[in-house]
Amino acid sequence: MTFASPSYFLLLLLAIPYVLWYFLFKRRHEGTLTLASTEVFRKAPASWRTRLIHLPFFLRLCCFAAVVTVLARPQTSTSWQKGETEGIHIMLALDISTSMMTPDITPNRISAAKDVAVEFVANRRNDNIGLTLFGGEAFTQCPLTTDHGMLLRTFKGVSCDLQAQGIIQPGTAIGMGIASAVAHLEKAPGKGKVVILLTDGANNTGDISPLMAADMAKDCGVRVYTILLGAEGKVAVPVSQLPNGEIYTQQMDATPDPATLKQIAATTGGIFYRATTRTALREVYDDIDKLEKTKLKVNNYNRRYEAYQPFALAALLLLLLEMLVRQTLLRRLP
Repeated sequence: MTFASPSYFLLLLLAIPYVLWYFLFKRRHEGTLTLASTEVFRKAPASWRTRLIHLPFFLRLCCFAAVVTVLARPQTSTSWQKGETEGIHIMLALDISTSMMTPDITPNRISAAKDVAVEFVANRRNDNIGLTLFGGEAFTQCPLTTDHGMLLRTFKGVSCDLQAQGIIQPGTAIGMGIASAVAHLEKAPGKGKVVILLTDGANNTGDISPLMAADMAKDCGVRVYTILLGAEGKVAVPVSQLPNGEIYTQQMDATPDPATLKQIAATTGGIFYRATTRTALREVYDDIDKLEKTKLKVNNYNRRYEAYQPFALAALLLLLLEMLVRQTLLRRLP
């Protein structure tokens, strides 16, 4: 156990003058009874009350020490711990091109994809999971980690704004998304390596083609599960964003490429899925949830947690006990 503010323990020095005052000066100010002789009391047996005469003083000192400990802010120690757990390595490759704002899945495709992915991550507690985003280019939003709390927080910032505002290139670079995810899985230990690719369109940009990326995944022993999201036929596709923030949409024919996604999955030993509703997407992730597991070596970082509660409770109980004893068993009459 460590203390965030150990300097507060200097307050314990205040107990020294209190002890001296109690034993040296307090008795001088107590009420006395004058007797002709105290010889008769010398051989009188000591009662249990006499033996406990200093108990309230001792309880008050212990209460003071507990309060000082609370002020010093005791905390659990911080450490790294190594261990093994059952799980697999998973990279989520999520399409964030502007077409993912299409509202054919309530409220839109990107929101549905994020919500269901968050549920999937929350249920895979022992897996090493990372997140790759891609539009016209790909980048890693979160590397492989077993700290799913941090991973889930990164999902909050995932949106299509990067492409809508021109920060990343337009288009859908599926091959780049797969290649980026595979690069993070290449050196991961064990055999359980999986990329879950979710997109709503066809590859139309990027330096690496989807099939070339699939061959890279196969060589690295990575299975790619492909998910094609969105309704078939004409859909309201976002075209531009107006100055007031509104999204201008236009009815257009969807242009996905399921054949390429099927070939990617077949090449790597994965499975192709098509999801046109939120419920269907959830069923897809439930199916992927049945993946094989392998042992992972992980380093767990223990955070610091405040541990003052037992000392605060002890201080309260000691104070109440001191008051109770002083007013009942050891009560003095003036």
